[in-house]
Amino acid sequence: MKLFDVYPLFDIAIDHGKGCHVTDTEGIEYLDLYGGHAVISIGHGHPRYLEALNRQAAKLVFYSNSVINPLQQRLADLLGEASGYDDYQLFLVNSGAEANENAMKLASFATGRRRIIAFSKAFHGRTSLAVEATDNPAIQAQVNQNGVVTLVPWEDSEALARELEAGDVAAVIIEPIQGVGGIQVASDRFMRDIRDLTARHGSLMIADEIQCGYGRSGKFFAHQYSGVRPDIITMAKGIANGFPMGALLIAPTIAPVYGMLGTTFGGNHLACAAAIAVLEVMKDENILANVNETGAYIMEQLKGIPGIKEVRGRGLMIGIEMEEPVKQLRSDLIHKEHIFTGASGKNVIRLLPPLCLTRDEADIFISSLRKLTGVG
Repeated sequence: MKLFDVYPLFDIAIDHGKGCHVTDTEGIEYLDLYGGHAVISIGHGHPRYLEALNRQAAKLVFYSNSVINPLQQRLADLLGEASGYDDYQLFLVNSGAEANENAMKLASFATGRRRIIAFSKAFHGRTSLAVEATDNPAIQAQVNQNGVVTLVPWEDSEALARELEAGDVAAVIIEPIQGVGGIQVASDRFMRDIRDLTARHGSLMIADEIQCGYGRSGKFFAHQYSGVRPDIITMAKGIANGFPMGALLIAPTIAPVYGMLGTTFGGNHLACAAAIAVLEVMKDENILANVNETGAYIMEQLKGIPGIKEVRGRGLMIGIEMEEPVKQLRSDLIHKEHIFTGASGKNVIRLLPPLCLTRDEADIFISSLRKLTGVG
């Protein structure tokens, strides 16, 4: 049987990892500044994480959501404390797309409305409604094009207000920092406008924190820089350090009804054990402080490097927009310097490393980038 060939692959097979480094089957070690699409939060192979998984796997990997799972409540308690949303409700799923799909469905239930507002360059996932809210027609099949999503220009509060005045909008969904869109940081003013306008018109505000959340921005959630409190917050990526998991935080004003949402695998015992370990490590190792310190250091060191047009981001979610296409530069970083990075579009290098990245490891990247751009 052949694999369904939908991924353009680097000719590298990763065998194992430790901290911010991964090693391929040929024994070559790479500095990982991409974290598998921002998934690795506390580092590859963290001993406390592995111990938690092994301990839980020896007891019970899975049972359904038809019985009490005390680990779910333990996770809810830790997540409420870490995020500052202890008065919200937690619903656990398997992925970021599923989290966004359920968030928009829940908003429609809560408001009795059908339409969703998203923004230009948005990426919210590949499931049916999430992909319609994604600004990329190339990944939308005809069955996804149901006319329930309206795209509004980024940072255009007036256009948003006009759409909301129609009175048929269930929710406005926004990434506080767009990832696939090129590390575009929503201004505090725009975030507050969204919060004010949705509240005024009876719509819900959904913060898609799939990539920018869980400490990556330097706060637990990126929207917290603006001081807003969305009605629903979605998360995945770093929540379980590589174990498939997603989640929604839901405002106390939204009442649950038996059967309105559901999942077979979401919130299973092994996933919860992984997510609990992540939050415990983040607290005990003061991960957020490291994100702020190392992120600020990288952005400062990038100043003045020739060929860089702009540096954007917060914490360890950094976009480096180059004056020229980055395809060759990114290839050279991998094959010559043994450093993994990501990309957004043609000209942006995307840094999404494990949140435990050290200044010394950051210096390896800065030195390599300077060398490849001719200033090393």
